[in-house]
Amino acid sequence: MKLAVIVQRYGADLSGGAELHARYVSERLARHADVEVLTTCARDYISWRNELRAGPDEVNGLSVRRFPVARPRDPDDFGRRSDRVFHQVHSVRDELAWLGSQGPNSPSLVRYLAKQTAAYDYFIFFSYRYYHAYHGIRRVASRAMLVPTAERDPALGVSIFGSTFRAVRAIMYNSHEEQALIQRVAQTESTPGVVVGVGSEVPERASAPRFRQQHDIHGRFAIYVGRIDANKGCSELFDYFRRYTQTGGRLDLVLIGAPMMTVPTDPRIRQLGFVTDRDKYDALAAADVLIMPSYFESLSMVTLEAWAMGIPVLVNGHCDVLRGQAIRANAGLYYTNYGEFRETLTMLETEDHLRSGLGRNGRAYFRSQYTWPIIERKYLEMLERLEQEDRDDSEEPTRIEPLPGWLARRRRNIPAAASVVEGLPTGPVVLSRHAP
Repeated sequence: MKLAVIVQRYGADLSGGAELHARYVSERLARHADVEVLTTCARDYISWRNELRAGPDEVNGLSVRRFPVARPRDPDDFGRRSDRVFHQVHSVRDELAWLGSQGPNSPSLVRYLAKQTAAYDYFIFFSYRYYHAYHGIRRVASRAMLVPTAERDPALGVSIFGSTFRAVRAIMYNSHEEQALIQRVAQTESTPGVVVGVGSEVPERASAPRFRQQHDIHGRFAIYVGRIDANKGCSELFDYFRRYTQTGGRLDLVLIGAPMMTVPTDPRIRQLGFVTDRDKYDALAAADVLIMPSYFESLSMVTLEAWAMGIPVLVNGHCDVLRGQAIRANAGLYYTNYGEFRETLTMLETEDHLRSGLGRNGRAYFRSQYTWPIIERKYLEMLERLEQEDRDDSEEPTRIEPLPGWLARRRRNIPAAASVVEGLPTGPVVLSRHAP
């Protein structure tokens, strides 16, 4: 079986997000099929500048084919178009212009998909909201699978994506909350789908003493791992944490990840920047608790990694996905304001039995739901299902819903995307005891 994985950026040094998710899945599926990654020449997700050479490449032994981005992103233009689509009544033409302004625009990648469709059995697209997924799926919908990586943000309410969700052969969801949102906004109940998530390359052994010695950190600490960005809730995290320390909190805060904002100068906050995977897992082994302050996630990989290491998490309760993960795993606490942040973090700091019990639950949950054999089996079972359907069905595949005509495309009668998302149900998905 020949598979194409299509994602906006790809590289061994890209940490976190859909790009790391795509790399992990690609490398695992390559054990069972012939996998080629199709991506752009961009490294930076803000500018989408061409920084890597177009053409064939290889990453960790996997074949990669890169295509140039036609133009970098203009932040001012993208901001204006986002405001119109997210907050005003608008048209399909406005949405398509917003998609083009967001980037990364790679017409050559889309043309390649159209010309080389027969060269692949199935196409696995990552991240619904970008140019490559929207335009690529319109070319190869009858063989397309989608890993949406959708969050509860205004982009989910952009109307043109409804046809994308409904056209693909299968959707590989990251969480039950993501599945519920997409099914509600795009009516995809009849589209085959499974909650699969992603595994992680967790080492057999990690060393807390090695981490402490290497970074001269000897006290107890909470850890944050990921992009240090206001969009990830880090401004609120810094505010809450400093207030916690001023009221007697004893944990320090260690940050791992690339800074996209100014980190406060504070002796209780230690920024380590980008570290190796070995250092990351050593740091998790040494930490008392992982804090995830993000308001928007489709799945938190680092939360799963923390549970694999047996440490509890404290998550932003405003994020349905994080809150749902913590509840289903019974392996973390959540907060929705500063008072709850202070009390829950203090409990995790002072209650050894609570902390160790949540950590044990997290490790058991990870092993039952997110080890790589489980993840691989879900992908392979879906691919086998599609193969069987193709063998059984000789009819012409259903075409993707066409765009409206020239005049209708310009008619401003589409509600603001943010208002659409605001109308979707909120809250975590709590499964019954007998739910699969």
